[in-house]
Amino acid sequence: CAEDGLEVEAGAGGDGMKIIGVTACPTGIAHTYMAAENLEKAAKAAGHQIKMETQGAMGIENELTAADVKNADVVIFAVDIEVEKKERFEGKKVIKVGVTEAIKNPNGVLARASG
Repeated sequence: CAEDGLEVEAGAGGDGMKIIGVTACPTGIAHTYMAAENLEKAAKAAGHQIKMETQGAMGIENELTAADVKNADVVIFAVDIEVEKKERFEGKKVIKVGVTEAIKNPNGVLARASG
């Protein structure tokens, strides 16, 4: 999925936002990935570019680069634990929600990010 997302991002244009985010929960198994997937689907459907990093049982996956952070309009933390390497996001607009909210209401989370 991650590779597909990057291809969509590269070709996407228009008025959408550039969104990055981190998902993480205490066990870091299913919910971490479900939150990332739901936010990605909702963002792409709304015309935004998005890249999500997951922090869980497998460590940090799809790690956001310095360029990702620099070019982002907003950062979404969909987390139930502390974000690792949080200092990377200093000075960026950050929206923080719980993992469950990102899974159940990704459109609502995106609305907060664009507000």
